Amino acid sequence: MDNQSTVPYFLLLEFSKNRNLQLLHFFLFFVLYLATITANLLIISAVALDNRLRSPMYLFLMNLAVQDLGSVSVTLPKSMVNSLMDTRYISYFGCAAQVFLFISFAASDISLLTVMAYDRYVAICNPLHYETVMNWKACIEIMILVWVASLVYGMLHTTGTFSILFCSNVVNQFFCEIPQMLKLSCSGFNLVEVGVVVASVIAGLGCFTFIIVSYAMIFKAVLRIPSEQGRQKALSTCIPHLTVVSMFLLTGFLAYLRPHSNTSSSLDFGLSVLYSLLPPLFNPIIYSMRNKKIRFVLSKLWRF
Repeated sequence: MDNQSTVPYFLLLEFSKNRNLQLLHFFLFFVLYLATITANLLIISAVALDNRLRSPMYLFLMNLAVQDLGSVSVTLPKSMVNSLMDTRYISYFGCAAQVFLFISFAASDISLLTVMAYDRYVAICNPLHYETVMNWKACIEIMILVWVASLVYGMLHTTGTFSILFCSNVVNQFFCEIPQMLKLSCSGFNLVEVGVVVASVIAGLGCFTFIIVSYAMIFKAVLRIPSEQGRQKALSTCIPHLTVVSMFLLTGFLAYLRPHSNTSSSLDFGLSVLYSLLPPLFNPIIYSMRNKKIRFVLSKLWRF
């Protein structure tokens, strides 16, 4: 495909040329996908069906589960189908759709985690004003803003990526990922994508800084609580969120802030699976393990 400016389709990274290993890849991804879907659907069902979980924190948690459900559904099914059918094909439109949806869900993820940090800050540092500040109208407006901004962000990134001229159609990844797509460019970055990348870095650093400052103030407030039981109760609502944020940042840093080679490797493949699958799979598990209300509601759903 050298010296061509447009491509009708793309070829994704092949797990293996061995048919048995391809089927093994399909089976492993299928099991992980099924586990991720089940875990997130349980969280969504618990929050939606039980009145005791009708609070801002659980509303944000349900939206995080929806985001995780969408994120993993963008990447894994196509890879599983390709392994099962012994192909690497993805259409130009399908590739663009993957980029748009994956980036939109990723943007909503970091936005939701930032909002959840603010929710914990208000609940612990200003508990008397919590009902006023985090009322249902404000929470719904925040969620609408998060999803609209994330979709606009995904659209800008997709427009910037697919407005370049591609000299190859071989994507060195098991799904259409922006860094790998930009490597196929004949002329490098364009101004639209440069602007979006710069805005992304600024917004990402802003969210990260906001989370760090929020938790610095939270820990300061927790240390002033006189009773040990009170401190433990306050921290118990923060530990799952901190764990989820740490996992999101750690897997993202490992995947994107390491030197990349032009050739595929098992390490690149492993890291891409890590950051695209690990957070959606473990986020609902972390929250359900650390939250007694969710465990109680899930046990009721299980009995039914």
